[in-house]
Amino acid sequence: MGFINPSTPPMPPAEFRTLPLRERIRVLSTHWVEDGFGTPRMLHVVYMLKMLGLYFAVGLAITAATTEYVHLTEPGTWFDNVVVYQKLAIWLMLLEVIGLGGTWGPLCGHFRPMTGNIRFWLRPGTLRMAPWGKRVPFTDGDERTLGDVLLYVAVLAALVHPLLIDAEPVAFLPAGTGPQELVPAHAFVPILILMPLMGLRDKVIFLAARSEQYLPIMLFSATLGWVVQSEQASAADFVNLVVAFKIIICVVWIGAGVSKFGEHFINVVPPMVSNSPGQLNAIKRAHYRNAPDDLRPSRLAWFMAHVGGTTVEVVIPIVLLLTTNNTVALLGAVAMLIFHIYITSTFPLAVPLEWNVYFGYIALVLWGGFGDGFDASVYNIWEFSEPLLLIPIFALLLFGPVLGNLRPDLVSFLPSMRQYAGNWASAVWALRPGIEDRLAELPMVESQVEQLQRMQPMPYSADESEMMMQKALAWRSMHSQGRGLFSVLYEHLDDIEERTVREGEFVCTTLLGWNFGDGHLHDERLIAAIQRRLHLEPGDLVVAFCESQAVPWTGRPQEYRVIDAALGVVERGSWSVSDCVREQPWLPNGPIPLAVGWTADGYRRQQTLTGGKDPVA
Repeated sequence: MGFINPSTPPMPPAEFRTLPLRERIRVLSTHWVEDGFGTPRMLHVVYMLKMLGLYFAVGLAITAATTEYVHLTEPGTWFDNVVVYQKLAIWLMLLEVIGLGGTWGPLCGHFRPMTGNIRFWLRPGTLRMAPWGKRVPFTDGDERTLGDVLLYVAVLAALVHPLLIDAEPVAFLPAGTGPQELVPAHAFVPILILMPLMGLRDKVIFLAARSEQYLPIMLFSATLGWVVQSEQASAADFVNLVVAFKIIICVVWIGAGVSKFGEHFINVVPPMVSNSPGQLNAIKRAHYRNAPDDLRPSRLAWFMAHVGGTTVEVVIPIVLLLTTNNTVALLGAVAMLIFHIYITSTFPLAVPLEWNVYFGYIALVLWGGFGDGFDASVYNIWEFSEPLLLIPIFALLLFGPVLGNLRPDLVSFLPSMRQYAGNWASAVWALRPGIEDRLAELPMVESQVEQLQRMQPMPYSADESEMMMQKALAWRSMHSQGRGLFSVLYEHLDDIEERTVREGEFVCTTLLGWNFGDGHLHDERLIAAIQRRLHLEPGDLVVAFCESQAVPWTGRPQEYRVIDAALGVVERGSWSVSDCVREQPWLPNGPIPLAVGWTADGYRRQQTLTGGKDPVA
């Protein structure tokens, strides 16, 4: 892999395109082991500059300019005032809504231009996804109107306001706590009103803002913060606010850790490590049993997943939430900082880099104490002065994760706290020749193959672009659900070799301007929106879609459905996750067994069941 040039392909791209799909996946998944996505290292430098410069440095500069006690040139002040928790959350939410945050750039399918979000959401006529359009008045439809654009602009303004407004000093503080400031509570009210309204019109923007992460911070800043800033405030009210902030971040950590129980997450770690530009190839290979012949996770991958990952995300946050010892709290915060630095270093697809920087840094702020030399009270949960108030706080924060694990079909994987857990709703699209070109008839849509041919400073050729796009398929196949999705396509389509096959998340990015692994954004609702505009024929666009596995540690089957753009959902069924994880990404033994539960009247598969035989033969 070069600094300016992409990595050398494993074979001539023109020759690669002549191979059967299964062989293409084998070539690219084995190449992924040491190569990852293969983007030039220059792009990783750009990501780091954006992460540390645009987000962290600019965010701190804005915070310093609007506060009295935080100074840009005095690093010690960056850690001892809780106002940085508020300001940096607002700044990051604004960047996410604009499209300059986690899903920016080539590692999320934005090749040229590298920004999606705002380009789509400021333009009437682009696609939008209303979550409950048939049930909530004034939200039906899938086309962005001028009113939607104005509402989006209002959301941006509502985020800019608390970011730029001067913080106010806290009058009553516990003994030993240094001077503190807070963003005025009333400044959060507009975003608390406008963002949910925006979400009812277009859930894509609501999710892109990472509302499940940042709206609770703003809600408690507006409610508990109002109490702190009132004339009747006491020192205990400030402690209550800080403890609530700690509960938010711990619920996120613990929820993410619990979501990694089951058989999915161990398959996430090897391809994630393989994408790290700074990792030795020997360490990358060590995460697989016997690369390139056996790409199932090794014992090292199991250790990294469930000891270095799941255990850290569950145990340390519980300790942080309950400890009364300052030293233990600081050590735990440092451990979480290291945890997030490691994740950041792998440059995972969808690149949630700023989020990891924020959570690692804020751990030091919240548990380092707010006094000189980190010696102030740790502000533990036992000091919360209104114990009964903890019940609604936990109920509110746990609602999404609990419901999302019980009924994943009802909740996005983001409020479910399944970030990078491997247990995702996902899809693979299979398009007849020429249908991908027709997607460009939709507003703002341009194929990523064409975007790659305009990449600077080194454009890809047409064959290289196609090979690059199929790397996303290889990446999907290295995860548990990928093997099930490809099995569904092999079983359904006798013309799979003539079709254009695309990873659903990458296609969704071109259609909606944003995606972060949420398959619900490109399920039958998006397919229906496309069909209303393009009027495709039966079989033109066939999508294999799977839902997240409910309560994955119980071993329940994972449900799938087949969507034909012209016919709607034509089949429902399930597969065993254990069957998926036993197979290689390229399915050398043929499709995994599928349990068909329902088939639409009159529908017949184009490919009869192969009974486990080679689907390409």
